[in-house]
Amino acid sequence: MQALSTQTEVVFTPLTMLSTLLTICTLALQVLAFDNSRFDNVAVYWGQNSYGATHSDVANFQKPLAFYCQDNAIDVLPVAFLNVFFGPGNVPSINLANTCNPTDNGTFPGTNLPICTSVGADIKACQAKGKIVTLSLGGAGGSVGFASDAQAQTLADTIWNVFLGGSSSTRPFGDAVLDGVDLDIEGGSGTGYVAFINQLQSHAQSASKKYYYTAAPQCPFPDASLGSVLNGASFDAVYVQFYNNVCGLQNFNQAQNWDFGLWDSWARNTSPNKDVKIYVGAPASSTAAGSGYQDIGTLTNIAVTMRKSFPSFGGVMLWDASQAYANDRYDLAVKNALTAAGGTGFTFPACSAPAFVSGTNYQGGSQVSFGG
Repeated sequence: MQALSTQTEVVFTPLTMLSTLLTICTLALQVLAFDNSRFDNVAVYWGQNSYGATHSDVANFQKPLAFYCQDNAIDVLPVAFLNVFFGPGNVPSINLANTCNPTDNGTFPGTNLPICTSVGADIKACQAKGKIVTLSLGGAGGSVGFASDAQAQTLADTIWNVFLGGSSSTRPFGDAVLDGVDLDIEGGSGTGYVAFINQLQSHAQSASKKYYYTAAPQCPFPDASLGSVLNGASFDAVYVQFYNNVCGLQNFNQAQNWDFGLWDSWARNTSPNKDVKIYVGAPASSTAAGSGYQDIGTLTNIAVTMRKSFPSFGGVMLWDASQAYANDRYDLAVKNALTAAGGTGFTFPACSAPAFVSGTNYQGGSQVSFGG
């Protein structure tokens, strides 16, 4: 029997070549796209030069944003911080430490909002590599807060126009469009923040891109400033700060203190978004926080354990980029450990026990399912 020929003549025309190129580009974009549903994402804050606050060796000070986007270790970069909500001209202000701030950089007339053109170029460079770059509001020393929902909605309109998908003559990052906002509110009440997030989300409904909304509460549950906000607005991820508190990473082996399970329960049962992801937030070095820092082996063991135990686990958050890079690429070690763990995260097994029946006398050791 004669074998069939496997050779086929292919004729490339300009149209087929264009189609092939578009297919390749589409595949590349699919590979690069950020996936919030994963359980091995790494979020690293950038903007405050935390290393420089406690060290004098300038070589390890914070680098430009794009420097931290050269490999696949980091998936999310919250830019910290928008630290003033209503400054001169009723316009917010940002302070990015040694990179861009109102003192060392030019500001828009009548405002305290610095012009950070180079950061805009870096944002686009990071986004082109599949990272999402968000704007973090607040910080430990931020002048933030709202007197009313109406005031919060006004700021949301401003944030949309100045940093996100709107338009304004006072855009510090130029035409770069950030991927969302992060609330790192560490003082004051929760007044207005639900209205703020809802207003941003209303702007984004007709947008051509996905915007992300995250928060970074302290680990004591519920968080003093953000507890009601988390219950009232829809967030994509929550970066719980497991440091500077008794529920920090240093007490992981103390069941009465370690409360990731409470956050997981909140995510699955109370959060308006039942697909919200909970991150283990950690200091990236011993000088990044007052307490909670763990060596890389301990942290990765904790992270992988949480990944295998709770379905809401989304990854690890680190404070901050300058500390992680100076600490032997702490961020890369975390990413490698999460990736090496493999698997698909954790889901609770189905309960096969019979349903509880009120009034029934059960023998000791009997198993029943109870839905409340």
